[in-house]
Amino acid sequence: MLDERDVRLVKLDSLRKAGMDPYAKTFERSHEIGEILSDFDTAVASEKPLSLVGRVMTIRVHGGVMFADLRDESGQIQIVLKEDTLADVFSLFRDNVDPGDFVEAHGVAFVTQRGERSLLVSSWCILTKALLPLPEKWHGLSDVEIRFRQRELDLIVNPEVRNRFVVRSRLVSAMRAFLDGSGFLEVETPVLQTLAGGAAARPFVTHHNALGLDLYLRIAPELFLKRLVIGGMEKVYEVARCFRNEGIDHSHNPEFTQIELYWAYAGKERFLAFIESMVGAMLTNAFGSTIIARENGALDFTGPWQRITFREAIKNATSIDIDEIKDVLALKMAAKAAKVKVDFKGLVGMGEHLDELYKKTARAKLAGPVWVLEYPVSMKPLAGRSPEDPEKSATAQLVVDGTEIINAYYYELNDPIDQRARFSEQEDLAKEGSQEAQPKDEEFLTALEHGMPPTSGMGMGIDRLVALLTSATSLKEVILFPTLRPKQED
Repeated sequence: MLDERDVRLVKLDSLRKAGMDPYAKTFERSHEIGEILSDFDTAVASEKPLSLVGRVMTIRVHGGVMFADLRDESGQIQIVLKEDTLADVFSLFRDNVDPGDFVEAHGVAFVTQRGERSLLVSSWCILTKALLPLPEKWHGLSDVEIRFRQRELDLIVNPEVRNRFVVRSRLVSAMRAFLDGSGFLEVETPVLQTLAGGAAARPFVTHHNALGLDLYLRIAPELFLKRLVIGGMEKVYEVARCFRNEGIDHSHNPEFTQIELYWAYAGKERFLAFIESMVGAMLTNAFGSTIIARENGALDFTGPWQRITFREAIKNATSIDIDEIKDVLALKMAAKAAKVKVDFKGLVGMGEHLDELYKKTARAKLAGPVWVLEYPVSMKPLAGRSPEDPEKSATAQLVVDGTEIINAYYYELNDPIDQRARFSEQEDLAKEGSQEAQPKDEEFLTALEHGMPPTSGMGMGIDRLVALLTSATSLKEVILFPTLRPKQED
């Protein structure tokens, strides 16, 4: 018994014998479906011959009349084929065209008795024969494993998935337009690096054969972008693919996209207001508003955003005042006394412990959008110190629905002596077993010693932002081809 693929191969052979070889035809589209639908009354009145192309989604045969839904990226239209006008090519379509095939249909626009906007076909040809069928329930593919592994099928049968990636594209496009219009220069920095710096994360390691050298896939573009600021590029940004060799869950993927930008002489209030305006422009372009409607409640990104300090956030959630905590042991005792359940196992240093306490208690309670300000210096080895409290960093993280979206340093660390000391502290943490301690980057320190102007910087996770705005339950929903374990064959 022939399987589906074999049956379709037989149909392909039949089409070729009838003089319709889908792979021997040159083609140029004349009309998009959406273009015709946008002014359909005019198309009907003109009786002008039209040529439409797309993928056949369904076929319905009723005696000598056949209906098929034809879809391209711009829209979907019904095509109608009649046996008394098409003769032999009617049966050729009926017997050899399947859902999933691509066809070109020529005819005139009309409206059926049921009010369906349609194309009455006068001739047709096949453009591509699909040898494998679409999922059985063409109107919805729900198997998550198949959806992520075969994203092409997901995009075909789930229009809402495609819409999610359209939103993503519009957000990034609007962000670029806003930055370009504000005098920023888009640049590219190395993905392969001799040191993995710029963030607290475990890197991927690879090897360059010709150089005989181990290299790292970048975890962040930060240090190279700062070197450009030192070189006189006072407004720079990069839409950067980054890689972190860490766990995979609903909010983490080993390969992800972020935007980092750096602006010399910006200053705190000017910089934070600029970010709020940029996000507002992105949302307006993608959604038409800075207020995003969702099933679990609207998000209002209209600036200025609420502010809270890191200390206040933890104190509100746990009653622990971190300003009264001087070491890791005292922090653990305070957490125990407050009956806060946080697993500190495997963490090294005060910064990692404070970060875990914050993530497991305070952050989840922040609805936002809210700026969380003044993280302890031990958590931010590349950030400048707060002028009000040198034990706090000049940082602001945007939290929305308990998720960190933006990490901003309104004063980057431009003191090379302090930066060298911070790198040394990170080296000590690495010796104690920290997997996220940052290595000392002598090339960056040398650049910093040539002088970096007062600078503000920001990183924003594109994947997380899109997931948040589109109510996606996992980052895999907003990454076209997320990282997956290879499928095990029987």
